Amino acid sequence: MRNPAEPMLQVDDLHAFYGKSHILHGVSFTVGRSEIVSLLGRNGVGRSTTIKAIMGDVPPHGSIRFKGHEIAGLRPHQVARLGLGYVPENRDVFPSLTVEQNLLLGCKSSKPTGRWSYEDVYRIFPRLRERATTPAGVLSGGEQQMLTMCRTLMGDPDLVMIDEPTEGLAPMVVELVGNLLTEIAQRGVSILLVEQKLAIALRISHRLYVMGHGQIVFEGTPDDLAANAQVRRDWLEV
Repeated sequence: MRNPAEPMLQVDDLHAFYGKSHILHGVSFTVGRSEIVSLLGRNGVGRSTTIKAIMGDVPPHGSIRFKGHEIAGLRPHQVARLGLGYVPENRDVFPSLTVEQNLLLGCKSSKPTGRWSYEDVYRIFPRLRERATTPAGVLSGGEQQMLTMCRTLMGDPDLVMIDEPTEGLAPMVVELVGNLLTEIAQRGVSILLVEQKLAIALRISHRLYVMGHGQIVFEGTPDDLAANAQVRRDWLEV
């Protein structure tokens, strides 16, 4: 049985490479149960590489423990089966399949069996109910982002890693995404969020890490970061 005090995800001294390029330089952090943790930083500092390494899409060097078990070196499908969900930045929908068929593909069996059902998804995002029989390829960018996030939830993960969910979305949709992330955590699902928009990260996160040059350069609460003008100036502001 997992120790309740043990982090849901614990990353220690994580390094990653693209060819000969050394991208991550000893990244370490934790994500607790039902906790929303954001990875912040400017483009190119290694945030997306971090979650790809955790998922196994990029070969990791270091320790990655999920629910108390070492997962570094596992293949992506093995990591997913352990209960770790991943929502990529590029919104990988199946364009020729309908919204409901896309949602079904996220389930571990022939129907939803966990914390999330079709009705949950449609209640949070009524637009998906309206588009249930529409091919996913004709949805707007915001609708595709909703669909990708909800498809991941249908697999009933214990932790979800989400890469830039609000990129290119209208303010109203950004608000919906923020509300969904909060509800996910309230249902006992941990979240590791890569986000460019500081405002939403400050609003919904329990803790934040700031990355720079492939390393963690700051760890704290939203209040800590809001009060630290130097960190924001040096590592976040353009």
